[in-house]
Amino acid sequence: MNGGARRALAFAAAALLASGLASCVDDHSSRTTDPPATAPATQTAVSDPTPTQDPGPSVGPRTEALRNADILVFSKETLTDEMVARIRKVHGVRSVERLSMAQVSVENRAINIAAVDPATYRLYTPEESANLQEQWQRVAEGQLALVKGLKRLVPDDGRLQLGSAADAPRVVVGAYAPQFPQIQAVVSQEIGEQLGMEPDNALIVAAYPRQAPEALRKPIARIVGHAASVQRVDIAARLGLDIHARQTAYLVGSVGDAVGIYNYRVLPGGRLIQPEASWVRSHISTQEVPILGSVTCNSLIFPQLRAALQEIVDDGLAGQIHPDEYAGCYYPRFIAGSTTLSNHAFGLALDLNARGNQRGTVGEMDRRVVAIFEQWGFTWGGHWHYTDPMHFEANAIVNPG
Repeated sequence: MNGGARRALAFAAAALLASGLASCVDDHSSRTTDPPATAPATQTAVSDPTPTQDPGPSVGPRTEALRNADILVFSKETLTDEMVARIRKVHGVRSVERLSMAQVSVENRAINIAAVDPATYRLYTPEESANLQEQWQRVAEGQLALVKGLKRLVPDDGRLQLGSAADAPRVVVGAYAPQFPQIQAVVSQEIGEQLGMEPDNALIVAAYPRQAPEALRKPIARIVGHAASVQRVDIAARLGLDIHARQTAYLVGSVGDAVGIYNYRVLPGGRLIQPEASWVRSHISTQEVPILGSVTCNSLIFPQLRAALQEIVDDGLAGQIHPDEYAGCYYPRFIAGSTTLSNHAFGLALDLNARGNQRGTVGEMDRRVVAIFEQWGFTWGGHWHYTDPMHFEANAIVNPG
């Protein structure tokens, strides 16, 4: 799907979203195998302040046993029916669940988002989440379920912008609840299509009790080949991801075309990553720009970056940018203390005047400089819910013409 089609679909997504906010518990408990008659009393939810006129699709209460998932398969492309059928037949596999996975950029965090069938995906989530009926009904209606740890990124109006692009839709957060490991946000399959996500490019695999996960990994990896990563869920639950497995970076949205999709490995120490060399060769370059000199970024943003900096020079504002405080553009790493990719890992963001513009502060960035960057297709982190005033990232690919 090209960038224009994705932008059109993303705009359409916003029209589907309803109002409302549910608050759910976020601590993990042991899983059960039998569905309860009612949700546990520890769960809480609040009513929608503005109920929707049309309730949309209906999701009934859970009637099936929960699954103890063992393997996550994540591919650049749709997993074929033939692949999924062969995985189902692997000795020890109890069930599989198809879904779509990608990353969306939210305040310099590439959060993992899944587009799912809420009636069946819920069986692979923690017990209190699986039993929270309001959550799955609201996902079916076009709202977003989010892990509670990202609640601070949500604006006061309860709508989260899914992507840094100027055309990214803002989606109502309908529930906060724990999700499947490595998934931080959940939407319906319909919303996933409108975001431009690759359909059915991921698979959750649940094993029978006492089946060793490692015994499943190898035959599944042989089936999918180099087209996908095959990760242990138990390791991901402890560490945020299976650091021994090849990972996939897949950023959706109109700037996703600048990124493409790449596989990467986690380097020793757990903070830096190593994208596949072919992606680096085709997407990353080092070029000269005004004021800063030689910088390394995603090749597609250089024309607008160069134009923005030249306009700053022409307006007599060059002294407002301090080259000795430039903190980089392409930096393949996770956000500190997490396994969430930074936009720097895609070469789409740069940090300026780092010393006086720390996270959580108003910062000292000249607002005339900010305005010029914004005119050339960059988002400024100083406007974010949790500010990052040194940070500028591309929200559109602009050709100076």
